[in-house]
Amino acid sequence: LFAGLDAAARCAIMATAQQRRIAGGDAVFRQGDDAAAFFVLIEGHLKAVQIDSTGRQILIHFVYANDFFGCVALMDRERYPATLLAVKDSVVLGWSRAETGNLLRRHPAVAANALSGFGGRLLEFQARIRDSQTHKAYRRIAQALLHLACHKGLRTECGIAIDFPVTRQDVAEMAGTTLHTASRILTGWEKQGILACGRQRIAVTDFKRLTALAEHAD
Repeated sequence: LFAGLDAAARCAIMATAQQRRIAGGDAVFRQGDDAAAFFVLIEGHLKAVQIDSTGRQILIHFVYANDFFGCVALMDRERYPATLLAVKDSVVLGWSRAETGNLLRRHPAVAANALSGFGGRLLEFQARIRDSQTHKAYRRIAQALLHLACHKGLRTECGIAIDFPVTRQDVAEMAGTTLHTASRILTGWEKQGILACGRQRIAVTDFKRLTALAEHAD
């Protein structure tokens, strides 16, 4: 977010930030709360979830270190549209709505970087909507796991481990399918040696085969 700024500008921005530590399982903010601040994650992992009209929770996306979130404070919206939960103990930096406005006026590069980030997320969401309509569940699950492995994979003796807790429900929501379907597919891939799964842990043990599943024409 702060690419292109010199050291003095970065120090000035950091001087106005408020640091918060968020315990795993706690929320930075909740859906419907006043959009009082804009944030950057500097340590840990978060996930953005929404509750639909039936009360069902939907995983929107994961937030990784150095990602920004709470973007409605940049858009002058009044309430957060989603809940941001800490997947593990995390640290965030926050700027109040007023300070966020000052930050954008003083540093146009931040606004340009934010716009670029918005564009990338929009393309990702469009791809997920398209895939939910055109790809079978197993392919969407493979794509979701590859996304996590490529963004936050840690190479280990047994393969590429996703470096934060991920539940089967998370995978189901990312792929737009049911927990039953996701569990059945993940169990099958574990038996085939494509994955190694534990409690809220997933490792890709055969990256080549998982990639082939993600790219397979339905």
